[in-house]
Amino acid sequence: CFNSIMVTVIHTKQLVSWMRGHEGAVSSVSVHGSGRYAISTSADTAQLWDLDTFQRKRKLNVRQSVGIQRVFFLPLGNTILSCFNDDSIFAWESDTLFCKYQLPVPDEGPRIHYKAFAVTRDGKILAAGGRSNLLHLWCLDTRQLLRVVQMPPKVRTVRQLEFLPDSFDGGASQTLGVLSQDGVMRFINIQTCKLLFNIGSHDDAITSATVSPNGRHIVTIMDNGSLNIYSVQCLTQDYNKPPPSLVKVVSGGECSALTMKVKSEGVQRPAKNSGRRVKTKVLRPPAVPMTEDKENELPDGLNKKRLVTLLKAFGEYPAKYRMFVWRSLLRLPENHAAFSSLTDKGLHSAYLSIQERYPIKSQKLQRGLQRVLSALAHWAAIFGETDYLPLMAFPFVKLFQNNPLLCFEVVATTIVNWCQHWFEYFPNPPLNVLSMAENVLAHHDKELLQHLIDCGVTSQLYVWPLLETLFSEYFFHHRNNLDISSVIKETYRLMESTPADIHPRNMLDDFQPLTRGQYPVFNKYPTYIVEYQSQERERIRQQEVDYLRERQAVQELRAKAVQRQAEDEAWYTQQEILQQAEEKRRDILQQEESKLAEQRTRLTAMKRELKVKELQLMDAARRRFLKQQQDQRLTELHRLDEQIQRKVCFHFSHLPVFNIERRDSFFQPSFYFVCNVMGCLYVLYFLFYNCDLAKIKQSSSTDTTTQSYTWSKTNIQSIIQYKQVYIQCEQIR
Repeated sequence: CFNSIMVTVIHTKQLVSWMRGHEGAVSSVSVHGSGRYAISTSADTAQLWDLDTFQRKRKLNVRQSVGIQRVFFLPLGNTILSCFNDDSIFAWESDTLFCKYQLPVPDEGPRIHYKAFAVTRDGKILAAGGRSNLLHLWCLDTRQLLRVVQMPPKVRTVRQLEFLPDSFDGGASQTLGVLSQDGVMRFINIQTCKLLFNIGSHDDAITSATVSPNGRHIVTIMDNGSLNIYSVQCLTQDYNKPPPSLVKVVSGGECSALTMKVKSEGVQRPAKNSGRRVKTKVLRPPAVPMTEDKENELPDGLNKKRLVTLLKAFGEYPAKYRMFVWRSLLRLPENHAAFSSLTDKGLHSAYLSIQERYPIKSQKLQRGLQRVLSALAHWAAIFGETDYLPLMAFPFVKLFQNNPLLCFEVVATTIVNWCQHWFEYFPNPPLNVLSMAENVLAHHDKELLQHLIDCGVTSQLYVWPLLETLFSEYFFHHRNNLDISSVIKETYRLMESTPADIHPRNMLDDFQPLTRGQYPVFNKYPTYIVEYQSQERERIRQQEVDYLRERQAVQELRAKAVQRQAEDEAWYTQQEILQQAEEKRRDILQQEESKLAEQRTRLTAMKRELKVKELQLMDAARRRFLKQQQDQRLTELHRLDEQIQRKVCFHFSHLPVFNIERRDSFFQPSFYFVCNVMGCLYVLYFLFYNCDLAKIKQSSSTDTTTQSYTWSKTNIQSIIQYKQVYIQCEQIR
């Protein structure tokens, strides 16, 4: 699945974790140097993972219009570098994810559209390339663009960038590999911008490549699916070779194999100050036996005796061929394999901090000196204990700074042949060599020697400081107006005039070049002293390392304590702020509750008032209804009374007209009907009277009670009258 990351154990091939979370395909994964964290990048997001728990810690989201190109950790630090599609580059702190800085986008020149990135092991140089043949080199310390490197016209797009590490560069890699769209990976020097070598071709194209951590091998995946492994030593062998020889071997059809024809360019003489024409003399070596010619024969067809004659005549060799001539004179074996075995051991512990004792402005010279001294210390243990060796080797390092192999072999040849008996009294100065110098001085200038003795100045003060630096410290560090050519002529005169019994050559062996294949064993020193000093130095170094480790631990603990104290203070401050905020919230809540209680009280009062009004309205409506009912009943009663009175009056008005004889007609059914109606009215009035009495007791109105009572009393009187009439009618009947 392209949008997830699988973590497996290499040896057991067991799946440890399957980290999911990306919506798009994962384009790159970067692991922190401690191995605790990892960053995975896709087109829309970057995610930070904790490799201890395989859980996602943070997530970086960007706008879809911008897009993420790559996010990765910088070596030797806790900085995360994020590169976006708009060529903007940001640096973040991995612990707090705080933005530290942003690299400025170049205003001038075409836009590159960054696609490939590479960082040196020290995390100081960032190389970036993309859809162009231009490379941008950024200095992450100053956050500025160092230079813009233009690749050959064949390069149109940069697919991948890889720095080629070196054991002696201190992490500041100088060789950069550039894989382009044509499948060729070109390696250039970022300082000189020179093309060193390339791998791959158009027919055998490279898809991707990686470099081993020690920088010895390059592994490439080819376009046809094969895996190629290249040896960096073999690739750089042609680059590290000395200049080509001036001697060319030509073999004819009938000529012998030993026949050689030498072609050399004219030697450039130094110009004279005077305008006179200087006479030149062609030196021709005298005829010598064949055995001497063989002894004087040098590699590459040169002749030692002729070179010595030229040196005595002109005082120096031409600058163009000086390195080539001295390489032939010293018969350097150029043991690449043996030198690689020494350099593969890395920096010697004695020269890890050489920049503190001998600071050099040029980082290239500093690394070259450190490399040569480390190789010498690995070759012989005494050179790790010799204090003056850096001063002796530095002029050669400066001269052969582009070829460390030749520099090492020149220094080793000089030590083996011209520093004989120097280390026999180690760690003291070579007393036998100093005594030899005193004997020569006593023969040529007794007064000067006696004066030095009277002043208490020994040969350790006026001879050894010059010898231990091979006179370079005096002639080059302490500038003076001394003519070196005059010094050399005086030296030749002293060599010729010194008697044989005190001549230095009697104590020194003949010249012995370094052996081919393997370098000779150098053991002309007291091994037990060197081993003891080496052990003591290693013990002291280990103690220093332990002390530094403990001091670092103490500093870390102190920093953690300060950080913890700051966190505690921040926590207490935050708690105080939270407590104050809580008190404010409580006050606000209490105020809101009091307001709510007041509102509830007002609402209850309003409800009570509304209830009272409602009851009053209901009571008023009930009273109006009762009054209306009473009015209707009164109206009906009045109407009934009027009807009864009319009927009674009508009957009583006709009573006198009746005769006795018609007495029976009085008791007709109509008369009985009236009497019955009167009796029923009597009963109804009686019941109505009782009901009115009950209502009068419940009613609260005085006027209504009085009216009802008056009305009932009148009705009772009428009923009594009707009763009397009814009784009379019964009697008459």
